[in-house]
Amino acid sequence: MEYTLENQRMPDGMPPIDFRAELNDEQYAAVTAPPGPILVLAGAGSGKTRTLTYRVAWLLSQGVRPGEILLLTFTNKAAKEMLHRVQDLTGVEPGRFWGGTFHSIGHRTLRTHGDAIGLERGFTILDADESEGLLRDAVESVEKAFFKDKTHPRPGPLHAIISMSRNTRTSLAETVTRYFPQHDALIERLPLFAKKYAEKKKAGKVLDYDDLLEFWLDLLRDSPETAAYFNHRFRHVLVDEYQDTNFLQAEIVDRIGGHHNVMAVGDDAQCIYTWRGAAVENILTFPERHAGTVIYRIETNYRSTPQILALANGVLLAQPKGRHFDKELRPHRANSEKPYFVQAMDGREQAQFIVSRLRGLMDAGCELRDIAVLYRAHFQALDLQLELSRLQVPYHITSGVRFFEQAHVRDLVALLRFVYNPSDTSAWQRLAVLLPKIGDKGAQKIYSAALDHARLLQKDFIDVLGSDDVLSKVAKDAKEEWPRLVASLQQVAESMRAGKPADAIDMAIEGWYGDYLKGAYANYASRLDDLKSLIGFAGRFDDMADMLAQIMLLNSETSDRSVDPSADALRLTTVHQAKGLEFAVVFVIGLGEGMFPLRRAIESGEIEEERRLFYVAVTRARDELYLCFPMVNTKGGPAMMMQPSRFISELSTDLYQPLKLKRNYGW
Repeated sequence: MEYTLENQRMPDGMPPIDFRAELNDEQYAAVTAPPGPILVLAGAGSGKTRTLTYRVAWLLSQGVRPGEILLLTFTNKAAKEMLHRVQDLTGVEPGRFWGGTFHSIGHRTLRTHGDAIGLERGFTILDADESEGLLRDAVESVEKAFFKDKTHPRPGPLHAIISMSRNTRTSLAETVTRYFPQHDALIERLPLFAKKYAEKKKAGKVLDYDDLLEFWLDLLRDSPETAAYFNHRFRHVLVDEYQDTNFLQAEIVDRIGGHHNVMAVGDDAQCIYTWRGAAVENILTFPERHAGTVIYRIETNYRSTPQILALANGVLLAQPKGRHFDKELRPHRANSEKPYFVQAMDGREQAQFIVSRLRGLMDAGCELRDIAVLYRAHFQALDLQLELSRLQVPYHITSGVRFFEQAHVRDLVALLRFVYNPSDTSAWQRLAVLLPKIGDKGAQKIYSAALDHARLLQKDFIDVLGSDDVLSKVAKDAKEEWPRLVASLQQVAESMRAGKPADAIDMAIEGWYGDYLKGAYANYASRLDDLKSLIGFAGRFDDMADMLAQIMLLNSETSDRSVDPSADALRLTTVHQAKGLEFAVVFVIGLGEGMFPLRRAIESGEIEEERRLFYVAVTRARDELYLCFPMVNTKGGPAMMMQPSRFISELSTDLYQPLKLKRNYGW
């Protein structure tokens, strides 16, 4: 039976909606689909949110009560936005639905039904810092000196390892091997740490963020009465951004939707968060797990020009067979220019071209806020940040942190500043407090002792740091680590005297701070890439003083001109952070093999996720798209020629037009 306006059963007070007039054919088919398992493949810019919103309104118009609908999203903002749109359409208040993030709905469920699995209702929830503190206590109850080894993960990264294992439903050993290989020597010790952590949470009647999902799944699996209640209560389950679900979330959806009235909305081509546990397999195998699934494709794109969409479709065509759903974005807009392929000599020329083109775009009436530069990794925007700062072009970084403001970059720069100038007590303070149990006062005591000893013996400050007199002022927990720090500082000092700034940075990364970085951050590999990019930056300087002065001036300038995110400023962002956004003009930079896709992604076999990232990048553009390839890579040392990204080479040359640069960076 096809529903029409005449046979809608509108709830009291709900105005009639002409669904047919307000939706295109693809959206209308999905919105008015009969009950059953439904997979909606919503291409970029196709009106996914509109489709979900009208689906809720449609269900209400068919007599489904608000309390019988469960809407699961990945952000509270998305849930509120959709439910408020539903209210605008239907007059039904958001509070009458069960709608929110997986974790918020899990919490609501456990408060009501947790006693069925022995969970006391008076439990409290730990925030991130509290979870890490409890994990620290758990680990030290088993292995007191574990965190004294700086190569071991700190509580934060260790918690990230355990969390990834829980959300992906994989063993700790497999999780470490795939996502955290720098800690593979700890594989056999981690299960006991996780066990003790769970015991401490239970004893304290507390839950962490991941427990909200794990215990929710336990409840659905181990309490048949609760599972039956949910299956009866929620006649319709709607899931937004289904391609971002991890295995834990997908299993929850499968169990709640035991009646198979599940509408999963997403796009396998935009699954770009496997590093956070998302599993593209969930959306690919949805039809297998829900027999009778009907697939609806929403492919009319309202965002981009036909030429940009043709290139995006070319990216999809390069996907290997059998590992994706076939789809083709169809344009709604009129024809325009093909995307441009821009070959620059290196990152600096790439940056100069972008700034030059910005002027032309602004002269043509385009606002800076509607232009974005996208990149695969943060360090790839260094040259552009330098050029924008030099020319005082306002820009905003989506992450909120400019390259030289990042904690690990500031740490390394502090190390270099101190070695170059041991009188720089600010640099010393930042460096010293990275050691265990050393605070500001402890750092000052060590410095004073070293200064007195250096004056007494008339020796270089750094040379006396290893003496017994100085060691006696070092906190007990840091004494074992101290000699390695001192040796590293002395090696950097020797390199600084004998070579160029790039050599000193290389030595600093290979020494004590490189080991510290390994334990301090879960995303060690990407932060190491940032630091290695400093080697290429330093290659432009013959003198350490000049390089440090340039960095300090840049930091001062950018701090003085902090840009309000709402101001008219150029947007700089990684592709991950650009998902869901759109801009009139997009520059995708660093399109060289080894940069996009990243070298480590090539080596670990993650090419398909990199291709999906590229697809997301190009579909952010509405009117103009520039694909920029710097032919020379200076990251990490000597200049090396690069090949264009395979994602460019795979495309037909008919899909883009080359833009040749003149030396004055005009057209």
